[in-house]
Amino acid sequence: MPDIPWSTPTPAAPGAEVHVMASRFETATLTGAVRFFLKAPGIIRQMRRAPGAHGVALRARVLRRTFLTLSAWEDRDALYRFARSEPHRSSSRAAAAHMRESVFTHWTVPAGELPIGWAEAERRLAEQKTGR
Repeated sequence: MPDIPWSTPTPAAPGAEVHVMASRFETATLTGAVRFFLKAPGIIRQMRRAPGAHGVALRARVLRRTFLTLSAWEDRDALYRFARSEPHRSSSRAAAAHMRESVFTHWTVPAGELPIGWAEAERRLAEQKTGR
């Protein structure tokens, strides 16, 4: 399944610190993965219009039932405002019933380090999962 590559809805101010979030979702069933995948484009569109969004990407491995998200935000509040807004709010609640595992990690970087690469996101998610 192709990735949705990094896009920059609103460039961060030069020299700004940005809030980055990476997530890893594994669904319990292939049906759950297909449902997650079908909702993903709408959520990505929502993120691209969200105030304070500085970057977004998705890595979808439907047959492995695994999805990675990567996003950069003006600050943690901008991320949380997005997460509480529709359609993300309803979609995430519906998806929770199909999840086997969810892992989230957050960190900050200077705006000049955007876009964040998948290797860095996966490293941080693995550390979060193992509790390092």
